[in-house]
Amino acid sequence: MTFLVDADLPRSAAEVVRRHGYHAVDVRDIGLRHADDSVIASHAQREHQCLVRGDFDFADIRNYPPQQYAGIVVLVIPPTVTATYITQLLDNFLVQQTLIAQLPGKLAIVEPGRVRLRS
Repeated sequence: MTFLVDADLPRSAAEVVRRHGYHAVDVRDIGLRHADDSVIASHAQREHQCLVRGDFDFADIRNYPPQQYAGIVVLVIPPTVTATYITQLLDNFLVQQTLIAQLPGKLAIVEPGRVRLRS
């Protein structure tokens, strides 16, 4: 599985993904740093990449139906947290291999101690 890490997450997020044995692409490394959500979404679909984001834009299943993606992961991030908090949240999610296997076609909302999956 390949994860497409959005620019609203720290660069270290892609490294966390890689440490878990998955491929990670940071939008900043492929010229999509300031791209509209629709462009990022199209790229993820075309490349069969699971989106990882730190805001709720992609959580709107009317605009981004999860079944059209290799997965969408939205991290619930309070406004004043550090990069360490964010990467730890992502790390805690990625160790759950059963959940990762279920990601294609689903939206995962990731909070500390809780993951909600939605089709």
